[in-house]
Amino acid sequence: MGRKSLREESFKKTVWNFYHSYKRNLPWRQTTDPYHILVSEIMLQQTQVARVLIKYPQFIHTFPSLQKLAQASVKDILRIWQGMGYNRRALYLSEAARIIGEQYKGIIPDDLFLLDALPGIGQATAASIVVFTFNKPIVFIETNIRRVFIHHFFANTDEVRDKEILPLVKQTLDYKYPRNWYFALMDYGSYLGKTLVNPNRKSSNYTVQSAFEGSRRQLRGSMIRLFLHESYLIKTDIYKKLNKDKTVIDQALNQLVQEGFIKQEGERYGFDETNTHVDKK
Repeated sequence: MGRKSLREESFKKTVWNFYHSYKRNLPWRQTTDPYHILVSEIMLQQTQVARVLIKYPQFIHTFPSLQKLAQASVKDILRIWQGMGYNRRALYLSEAARIIGEQYKGIIPDDLFLLDALPGIGQATAASIVVFTFNKPIVFIETNIRRVFIHHFFANTDEVRDKEILPLVKQTLDYKYPRNWYFALMDYGSYLGKTLVNPNRKSSNYTVQSAFEGSRRQLRGSMIRLFLHESYLIKTDIYKKLNKDKTVIDQALNQLVQEGFIKQEGERYGFDETNTHVDKK
């Protein structure tokens, strides 16, 4: 066995040992229900696990099936989604449910390309769904996985590209137990993120998220919460309630209309109780 193989075997032992001692007991890991895993994986995009632990059971309780979600109004979905951030994901999830119902007879496909074509599901999320639902040995990378491999194999390298990491992901993949192996990588990566200077700073993909306070994203969230409590509002009411620059409000309002969050009827703005259609990504 060469030096490289010994290093990889040592790495795998480290990851498995950590997992056996410190694995996280997360509710979406206790199921192989494709719908539940679809919901959890979209929720986990750009959101901390602690928040998802609160919202995931509420969401599943309110929309217990793909069909129930596909039939729900935007307003009802966003009401449950509040606190998760990045509200567009809720609309993508709703539209994905509708498409799966219409095109795949309500059965979530186990094909990466078909999943990736759904709204809001990129390559990493599609791979996660396939691995965690069907236990297929798919090679993929996401934030925590990237962190683990950079820490162990690229400690003295900057601007590490994913195409340099992916061969190592493939070489160390447990083809017999891929689901648990990826759980282990993600748990170990989460631990490293809390105990070290973030190894992902060495990634060529690393970016610092812009400040939320005072951002357009914050304004859009405030607007959605406003409409959740009011059936319809006219612009003058929106200006008064938000107390922001009118031009900025107009721009954010127009975006929400274009993206399908709310509808405009003459001078009035509000949720369309029946509309669940959004554009792909």
